Amino acid sequence: MSERYQAPRPPRTVLLLADGTKSAVEELWPKVKAWLEERGLSVEVRRDVRAFSGASCEERRALSEPRPDLVVVLGGDGSVLAAVRLFAEEPVAVVGINLGRVGFLAPVHVKRWRDALEEVFEGRAKLEPRMMLEAEFDADGALEGEGAVALNDVVLGRGQAQGMVTIRLFVEEERVGDYRTDALIFATPSGSTAYSLAAGGPILAPHMEGIVVTPVAAHVLSCRPIVLHPASLVEAQVLEAPGRVTLAIDGHPHGELAVGERLRVRRHPNSYPLLAPLDSDPWMRLRERLGWRGSLFETTPPLPAP
Repeated sequence: MSERYQAPRPPRTVLLLADGTKSAVEELWPKVKAWLEERGLSVEVRRDVRAFSGASCEERRALSEPRPDLVVVLGGDGSVLAAVRLFAEEPVAVVGINLGRVGFLAPVHVKRWRDALEEVFEGRAKLEPRMMLEAEFDADGALEGEGAVALNDVVLGRGQAQGMVTIRLFVEEERVGDYRTDALIFATPSGSTAYSLAAGGPILAPHMEGIVVTPVAAHVLSCRPIVLHPASLVEAQVLEAPGRVTLAIDGHPHGELAVGERLRVRRHPNSYPLLAPLDSDPWMRLRERLGWRGSLFETTPPLPAP
């Protein structure tokens, strides 16, 4: 369950990570920066979130130095995923201000950003530790020389090739079955509301731990999503494919597998500390983001001006 966020020491440095492709973000970030600096904080602004998403391991290390005490993200879930990718090995608490489409990972409504940041600095914000996955493949267990970390999902699929792939699934070296499908998704509880949900997978509470395996457009109806113990070692072997099979980590391409090669997925030893407003809860986010209002006439109270 969520708990109150207590910083290891009073924050002094803040990384303001902004999605500069959004006009609303370009309008907002100077206001947030000024507000933070008025409180005596040192603020570094990065306006190109795509540079974080596509950076190599070495580039990410350079981008993350010096490490901030707090990351404030202006954007959507993709921007939060970029921050997590940057600091996955040494997590830094992230608070996401939603200017995207959904905002499961960026729970702060843009009109409440001042209140949410006040809660963070006063120690009243909620801490939501999120399980992550790590993926590796090839004989030496390496992914292009480095491990891949996912907050949402690891996806093995046919990519642009025409035709389905056949993937054999193993759990703790025991064969589960063969999936003839477009793709196989390995999702965290956070990722259960992303691609896995669109493919018919179950929704897990974000504070849970577990690995959701969801086939995409499976050729037989008996291939159903399954939920595995979080400590499971999961392997997927490519049995048949019309070409090389693509691997995507949190929506970004990360390599290819040939027939016979295996992908290994397991829980990452770190959980990622996401922050949320005190009055926020994941079920409210589901109601708001997925339209679970229960009535066409249900209304919500007006929000203050930004």
